[in-house]
Amino acid sequence: MSSTESDPEDAITKEEIAGTAPTPAHGAAAGVSQGTKRNAFTELMSPKTKATKENPETNTLASTRSPRTRTFKARDGLGAYTHDPAAFPASQVIYYNDDFVAINDLYPKSTVHTLLLPRSPLSRLHPFDAFKDASFLASVQAETAKLKRIVAKELQRRYGRFSAQEQEREAVLNGDKEWDDGKELPKGRDWEKELLVGIHAHPSMNDLHVHVLSPDMISECMRHRRHYTSFNTPFLIDVADFPLAEDDPRRHPGKAGYHNRDYMCWRCGKNFGNRFKQLKEHLAGEFEEWKKQ
Repeated sequence: MSSTESDPEDAITKEEIAGTAPTPAHGAAAGVSQGTKRNAFTELMSPKTKATKENPETNTLASTRSPRTRTFKARDGLGAYTHDPAAFPASQVIYYNDDFVAINDLYPKSTVHTLLLPRSPLSRLHPFDAFKDASFLASVQAETAKLKRIVAKELQRRYGRFSAQEQEREAVLNGDKEWDDGKELPKGRDWEKELLVGIHAHPSMNDLHVHVLSPDMISECMRHRRHYTSFNTPFLIDVADFPLAEDDPRRHPGKAGYHNRDYMCWRCGKNFGNRFKQLKEHLAGEFEEWKKQ
């Protein structure tokens, strides 16, 4: 298979793999904002440039299991971020350190869609293989938890004013309700609990990446069946679920047929069969109701 040829289990199109698909008209607005980045977890934000290490013992790729390449094209495109994150604008790179790079997805499938990229030779393996290393798995799980908190802060910043669970907190912040100095602000809504988090059972890109995104599935880039089923079926595997049992059916996504399942609304559970257009229209309304929760 060529580096851009589509595989039946890929979660994205061949144009997205090649980097030629259209990006959102307001791409910078689709990810974690600069304000959230400044205010959340500043200890993560000190940049340090680090080249990716090479390990001669690892010679298979995550999505294609083909010989390693040294380019950053097509399925190897995410490697450019881990190789030199400082070369990318702040609208694309959320933060980076010696071991990880967090970015806004170039083709987001929700209003906030981020990726966590480990800067490790193990990241060139399929996640099922890479996560056999207990130390590596623990580090990915810990860093994923940090990115989840940042994404949750972004959702609170964007949608807090609409949410019933955030009303008291918003009233304090806006000066509409008195609050004792030094007293912790009302916690408000648990946005972190609502996030979609995980790796795809069949990765489409060769560098291991963890998705952390809002559940709304509202995006110009949410155009095809696999765009939806890859995040709303067990095809998305939370990193917290690893290590997987050897007989876990998620190890064999093709056999499980996740991409052939009916479209089910992520929020209300309504079954749309194979009616993608109707699903998208329905999701627009659910998005507005979700913000109000």
